[in-house]
Amino acid sequence: MYSLISMFLALAILIVLLHLKIKLGRAMLLSAIALAILLRVTPGQFWAAAVDEWNTKPLSQTTGYLIVTLTALVMLVNVLGTAMKETGVSQRLVPALQGLFRSRRFAMAAIPMIMGLLPTPGGIMLSAPMVRDLGDHIGVERSHQAAINFFFRHQWETVWPLFPAVPLIQGMFGISALRLMSFNIAITLFGTISGIIFLLLFGIPPRQKGKQSHGRLTHNFQDFFHVFWPILVVAALYAAANIPPAVGLFCAIVVFLFFHKVALNRWPAIFKSGLEPDFALLIFGALFFKLNLEAGSAITNVVDFFEKMSVPAYFVIFFLPFLVAFMTGLTMPTVAMTFIFLRTFIGTGEEARMGLETLAFSGLMVGLFLTPVHLCLALSASYFKAPLIKIIIKVLPPTIFVAAAGILMAVLFG
Repeated sequence: MYSLISMFLALAILIVLLHLKIKLGRAMLLSAIALAILLRVTPGQFWAAAVDEWNTKPLSQTTGYLIVTLTALVMLVNVLGTAMKETGVSQRLVPALQGLFRSRRFAMAAIPMIMGLLPTPGGIMLSAPMVRDLGDHIGVERSHQAAINFFFRHQWETVWPLFPAVPLIQGMFGISALRLMSFNIAITLFGTISGIIFLLLFGIPPRQKGKQSHGRLTHNFQDFFHVFWPILVVAALYAAANIPPAVGLFCAIVVFLFFHKVALNRWPAIFKSGLEPDFALLIFGALFFKLNLEAGSAITNVVDFFEKMSVPAYFVIFFLPFLVAFMTGLTMPTVAMTFIFLRTFIGTGEEARMGLETLAFSGLMVGLFLTPVHLCLALSASYFKAPLIKIIIKVLPPTIFVAAAGILMAVLFG
């Protein structure tokens, strides 16, 4: 019980600090420090958790590696945005998108959904510049832009096999990929449809005649490709050779600058534009928060608490992944920490009650969509310069339908 209270107090501190207009990165770091104090995590315990993580996890899942690569990624996204403005490419993006998709609403959602096929932490920043440019052009309020980019970016997470949580659940429950995806697709469908209803049918200003695109299809495609190819390079290098997105993005930026014949004396200023200290603090604070939970055995204690309280099974199946996702803002650790415990309720192999697995994953997604410690949500608030709480309020209605998808599948197939 104490661990549960400590988690909520740390999040309450974060919310208060944000209300006091403390920068998001600093607030996140202070919240993580508060959690360490509340959980009585000593420097020795913290170091032991870090060493254990280093010895037992792949390098790409260790906290130090994530801090370096995610910080580099978000900085380089800023650099790419500056490079596109420097070359005039970004100014051609909006009319190209409108010419290609015709529907401004479809274009706003299609960009983050396409980018969402690249499962990289902090990858929301890859679509953010495109969504912001298009949203500003058609007059969409910044918090609404951030909500669209954030919500649609995560619609593939339950079924796309490049997300490591999907094959992990497969192995954990001994089920086929087809069986897992055929049930979890309900979350994607409910989320996408409700996102269209609540985020695209409302909050988009009426089309203005002077802002319509009349360019030829081939020209629109060429302009779009000039913006999109660096992202394709990042995705291809990551999928084919497992090259970290930050490394791939750096290579793409260098090629981009050479291709557009940007003078070498302009390069330092372009790269300097990406330096944003608060982004670095934000990433460090979020990962520090997660490591403190592990060092303080908080998740294990919460699971034990639920067992002793004899909480109803359906509630535990939904609420436990929700709670851990809400506290950590991370998919993979939530699956690793909670789905092992939930196998007792769900079963394995042919006996697995997949409706209950979908209920568990919907709880996880609801937690991810609503937590202020979700890195993508925090980065969106910083990049779009929008209040965090305002973004959460906007994604709340479609998030309710994500929960409804899990409940419906549990009732029908549980």
